[in-house]
Amino acid sequence: MPAIVKVQLSLETLAEAISSLELTEKRQLQELIEQQIFEAEEALYEDDAETQAEIQAVRAEYSDGQSVTIDEYLAKRSDHR
Repeated sequence: MPAIVKVQLSLETLAEAISSLELTEKRQLQELIEQQIFEAEEALYEDDAETQAEIQAVRAEYSDGQSVTIDEYLAKRSDHR
């Protein structure tokens, strides 16, 4: 297992280090950052009380028959042809 080293850099120093990378390395870094952003946003989204309330409301609409999934809609549509 590789050793973990924590380093504190200013944003300016980090930007300079990124500038010195090759294009393929920059793309790898971009993928890593985008994945971490996605995971962080997803965690915030899952913990948000307003979002949870909206999810529960939508689930209630589905269970009450007020809404249908796209698959249900397409199945009903193909039945009527």
